[in-house]
This record gives sequence, structure tokens and C-alpha cells, in this order.
Amino acid sequence: MKRLIPHVRAIARFLALLAHILLGALIVLGMALWRRLGRSTPTSAMVQWWFQRLTPILGLRIRADGQQAKSALIIANHISWMDIPVLGALGPVGFLSKAEIRQWPLIGWMGAQIGTLFINRGGHQTADLIKCIEARMREQRPVVIFAEGTTSDGRQLRGLYPRLLAAGQQPGVDVQPVAIRYGTNAEPDLIAPFIDDDTLIPNLWRVLCQPSTQVQVHFLAPIVGADLDRRTLATQCETQIAQALEVPIVARATAKRREPEITTP
Repeated sequence: MKRLIPHVRAIARFLALLAHILLGALIVLGMALWRRLGRSTPTSAMVQWWFQRLTPILGLRIRADGQQAKSALIIANHISWMDIPVLGALGPVGFLSKAEIRQWPLIGWMGAQIGTLFINRGGHQTADLIKCIEARMREQRPVVIFAEGTTSDGRQLRGLYPRLLAAGQQPGVDVQPVAIRYGTNAEPDLIAPFIDDDTLIPNLWRVLCQPSTQVQVHFLAPIVGADLDRRTLATQCETQIAQALEVPIVARATAKRREPEITTP
């Protein structure tokens, strides 16, 4: 009987998750139709409300230290697809996300409708990205970038891509490093990481089977990036995040790799 409990729990959560995603789709569709009529919609507030109700369904127990800056480029380490609902529940933010998520059924469409920017290889649209972020900063809408370019298991921090921090060099735009950990220093959560060849549904099922998933989020001291070059800015973010998590910084592979470029929805 005890062996069945995690599966019963997961089924109940999965059904609640499907219902919540459907609710989100209806809300996003309503906002899209409302915008077509030339009316403004409180997109950021609605998205945060939706994330705040999503995280308990996933079994996430979030503890946050510090405060999110009101207008900042947020640079966070990246462990799981759950990083998005975690940060989205804590404040009104927009995201940069890998292009593959744009193709996910329903989720990709919803992300595009709420203004998510999608990272792709090629395209040479970094200048467009900076303009988009500048516009959002003027509206006090922080943007989250996972500048490692990929996920890790949380026991180390990959070197950050400096190019993705270019928007943080604009006057009046602060850069705020944010450190995310699943589990604790002594006992890191090994189920939450979405790494290697893992796929969404198996990873989601393992998360839903857990009684709960502990998440620690550290909002660190903002950095004024206007007077710094991109590499120095990336190094300062790396240092703050690694110190908060008490993990080593692992350099990227020395082989030539193209940095992710940005496409807009």
C-alpha cells in the first residue's frame, strides 16, 4: 500500500495540473482577445497569480531570501524547468527561454502570448533583445536570463555567457544575480534537475511523486552594469551566485560553441 501512495499523489497532482494549465490557457486567450480590442490587460499580475497557484500543485515549498529588484535584469543559475514557475511566483517577471519550449504543446503558445523571449542559435538578434529588455525596464518589468545557457544538477555553476548580459550595460538597468537551489547544501535534491537526456513528462512525474520539493531562492545585491564590460559583469554575477550556493564555478568547454541568440515571439 505504501508503494502506491506516491503514484496516487502524482495522479491527483497531475489532474490538478492539467486543470490549472487549462485555466491558464483560458486566461491567456481572454487577455489576447481583450488586447485585440485595444484594451490593456494586467499581464504581469495575472501571470504571477497563475504561477503562485501552480507551485503548490507541483509540491514546491519555496523559501526566498532578499528581495527582487523592481526594475532589473535578473541573472539566475538554471537547474530545472521549474525555475520559471518558482521565480514567476515570487515577482512579476518576464523570461528568456530556450527555443524548444516554444514548440511544447500549449505551454509554448502560452509563453509566447505573455511575452516570453525565446533563445535560439543563429539569428543575430541580440540588438533586438536589448531593445526589448530596455522597453520592459522602462515599464519596471524585470527580465530573467539563465545565462549558463543550459541546466546543471545544482552542485556546480557553469560559466555564464557574457553576451547575454549586454542588456545589463544599459544606463539605468541594474543586474541582480539570483541563486536557486533545490534541497539543501547538505542534501541537494537529485530529482528536480532537468539535465542531460531527460524529457519533460518523466521528470514531471518524478517531481509529482515526491511529498514535496524544497526550493531556496537568494536574491543577491544588484550590480550597476553600465560601467562594466560584459565579461566583468558575468564574472561578478558568477561569483555572487556561487558563493550563495557554496558551489564551484565550472568553466565552459574550451571547444568553440556559439552563444545562444535571441528570437522574439
